[in-house]
Amino acid sequence: MFHITCIQKWVKEGAYQFNYKSDNDVPTANIPWYCPKCRHEYEQKDCPSKYYCFCGKVADPPFDPWLVPHSCGQTCNRRLKPDCGHTCLLLCHPGPCPSCPKTIKSTCYCGKQSPQMKRCSNRYWACSSKCGKLLSCNQHSCQQICHEGECAPCTKTSEQFCRCGRHSEIRPCSSPDWKCKEVCNKVLNCKNHVCEKICHSGDCGNCPRLGLRSCPCGKTQFELPCTEDIPPCGDTCEKLLACGQHKCLERCHTGPCTPCQHITVKRCRCGRKQKETLCSKEFNCDSKCNKQKNCGRHQCRKKCCKGNCPPCDQICGKPLGCKNHKCASPCHSGPCYPCPLAVHVFCYCKCTKITVPCGKEKKTRKPKCHQLCRKPPTCHHEVQSKHRCHFNECPPCRQICGLKLPHCQHACPLSCHDEVKVKTIEKTARIGPWDPKPREVVEIVQKPCASCKVLLPQSCLGNHEISQVECSKLGVYSCHQPCGRLLDCTNHTCTLTCHNVLSPKDSLSAGTNCQSCDELCMKERPPGCNHSCPLPCHAGDCPPCQFTVKTRCHCNSIIKQIPCLEWASATPETKATLKSCGARCPKDMACGHRCLSPCHNGTCPEVKCQQLIKVTCRCKRLSRQAICFDHHGKKKYIDCEAECERIKAEKKAKDEAERLKKEERERKEREELEAFERKTKGRKRRQRKEYEEVIEPSWCSKHGKTVLVTISLILGILLFCYFVYTCID
Repeated sequence: MFHITCIQKWVKEGAYQFNYKSDNDVPTANIPWYCPKCRHEYEQKDCPSKYYCFCGKVADPPFDPWLVPHSCGQTCNRRLKPDCGHTCLLLCHPGPCPSCPKTIKSTCYCGKQSPQMKRCSNRYWACSSKCGKLLSCNQHSCQQICHEGECAPCTKTSEQFCRCGRHSEIRPCSSPDWKCKEVCNKVLNCKNHVCEKICHSGDCGNCPRLGLRSCPCGKTQFELPCTEDIPPCGDTCEKLLACGQHKCLERCHTGPCTPCQHITVKRCRCGRKQKETLCSKEFNCDSKCNKQKNCGRHQCRKKCCKGNCPPCDQICGKPLGCKNHKCASPCHSGPCYPCPLAVHVFCYCKCTKITVPCGKEKKTRKPKCHQLCRKPPTCHHEVQSKHRCHFNECPPCRQICGLKLPHCQHACPLSCHDEVKVKTIEKTARIGPWDPKPREVVEIVQKPCASCKVLLPQSCLGNHEISQVECSKLGVYSCHQPCGRLLDCTNHTCTLTCHNVLSPKDSLSAGTNCQSCDELCMKERPPGCNHSCPLPCHAGDCPPCQFTVKTRCHCNSIIKQIPCLEWASATPETKATLKSCGARCPKDMACGHRCLSPCHNGTCPEVKCQQLIKVTCRCKRLSRQAICFDHHGKKKYIDCEAECERIKAEKKAKDEAERLKKEERERKEREELEAFERKTKGRKRRQRKEYEEVIEPSWCSKHGKTVLVTISLILGILLFCYFVYTCID
C-alpha cells in the first residue's frame, strides 16, 4: 500500500527519467509507468487522481482505528478467482481474495465416479479409473487416468491415405490428414491446362484463365482464350506499395512490384529513436525492453519492443504444495493452484490401500492390513512366528533355537538368538565439559549358542578315576596323581602327573611321552678310559667311548685328535705312529736344507742331500748347478776364466775415462759462472756504516703502571669508607 501522492510522484519521475535517457523527446502521454511492487505496466492516463478502498466501493475511505487502514469495513463481494460464481465474504481487505471455501458436490473429470463433496476452489478432481472417451480418430479410446481438459492425441498408428488417395503410410491416428508431394495434374474443364495444385481432395475447379481478365495493373480488361496470356497495357502501374503510402511508378508489368525506394524519416517501434531510411525497410533500434511480463518474474528483453510485451512463454516450474510435482502452467503471478493428482497409500504388502490427495501421503497414517506378514525370516528358522502385516522390522523370534551345537550332537535348548539388540556406549574421548556425552547405540548382534550342559562320564588321562563332566567341557583331564609307570631304564618310575600315555608296551610300562630318566650312568668304564658314560641311566651295557684325546704331533705343527678307545689300547710304538702327522719334517739338516723324512720323534736321520744348488765364480760371470752333498763343507765357488779378466780390465778403463770427462765438464762450468758474476757486479763500492737509533722511554711509560695502581687503591679505600659511613647512619 502506497500514498497516492507518492504514486503520482513516482509516475512523473519515471517519465522524466525515460526522456532523460532517450535521445529524442517522447510525448509524456506515450510513456508507460510500472507499479513499484509488481512491475505491472500502466499508461499515463491510468495515473490515479483519487483512491478507493480495497474492494473499490468507497473513495477516500475515512480513517477508523478499528479497521485495516484504507479499508471501508464492508463485505468485499469481489468475484473469486478462478471464477466459480461465488463472491468473497471477508471484510474489505488488501491483497487477493482467498480460494472459495464453500463445499459442493462435484464429479470427476471423466464422470464415472459418483459425485463427492469438495471445496468449490478444488471442485475438479480425478478418479483412479481410465478416461475411456473416444479419441479424434474415432477408432480408439483414451487410456489415460481420469484427467482434465481434452484427451491427448491418439498414440496408436494405422494405415492412412493422403488427400489425393495415391499414397498410403503408417501414421499416427491423431494426424490422419496429410499431403503427398505430387502435383494433381488432372485435366481442367478447358481441356488445355492441368491442375497445378499439390495433393488435394475434391474437384479441381474451373480453369483460372477463362473469362474476362485484366492486365497486370488492373486498368485494362481483355477477353482472350485461356491459351493466350494478357499483355501489359503500357500505362503506369500506380499500385499501392506494401508501405501503404506510396505508389509504384513503373509501367504495367507482371509479377510483384519492386520495394518502395522513397527515403523517409522513420521512428522505431518503441518510439525512442528515429532515422532516415528506405520506406520499404523497417527501422528497429537495439534498445532492449526492461518491462516485466505478465508473470512479474521475467523481463521482456525484446529489442525495440512496442510495449505490448508477449505473455511469458516459460513454464512456471515452482514446486507445488505437495512437494512432489512442479507447476506445469505457463509462468504466472500469484500462488500456483493445488496439485490436482491423487496418490495411493499402501500397506507394506500392497494388499490394502487408501486414496489421498498428492502431498498428503507423508502425513497420512498407513492403512491397517489384516493379512499375515510376508517378510522372510531373518533368523535361521524356515518359518517365522505368525503376525500381521506391518512396517519396520519384525518382532524378535521366540522359537527354540534347535541348532546343532558345534562340538557335540546335542541341540541348543535356548530361544532364538540370531538377532539380539545390544546397547553399547560410543567410545569417544571427552576433551572438556562442553563436549556431548557418549550416546548409547543399539546394535543387532548374533549371539553364539551357549555351551552344552549335558553330563557325561569321563576318565582321566591315566585311567586312575572316572568323573561326571559337562558335554561342553568334555575332554581329557588329569587327576594330578603320579603316573607310576616303569621307565625304559628299568631302574626308576615316571614321576609326572597323570597324563595320556602314548604307545606303552603294556599296562605297567611307560609310553613314549613319559618322563625320561635324568640320572647319570654310574657303570664302570673299560681300563685306560677316564671318561664317564655320556648317556643317562639306561639298561644294558654302556656304548664304546666316543671321546677323543688331544695331543700335538712330533713336529708341534698341528694338534691331533685320537679316539680314546684306540689310544687306551695302543702300545708305545703304535702311540708314536698315531702321534705322527704324516707331513714333512720342518727341521734343517747340516747342509741347511729341510729334512726329507716325515714327521718323526728325536733327531733327523743322516741322509745325503740330493738337491741342486747354484755355484758361481768370484766375478759372478759364470754359474753352474751342482748336487748339494758334493760341496758339503767346501767353498761354493768356481775358478774364473781368461775372458773374465779381460772384461774386468776393459770395464775399469771405461770407468776411469768417464770420470775424467765429468771433472773437465764441471771445471768449465765453474769458470763460466765466475766470469758471468764478474760482469754483473760491476764497480765495487764501499759499504756505508749503519747507525742504530736508540729511543729512550718517557717518564709516563716508566712509571705509568705504578701511578695507576696507587690511584685505584686510594679510590677503593675512599669508597669502602663511604659505604661503612652510610650503613652506620
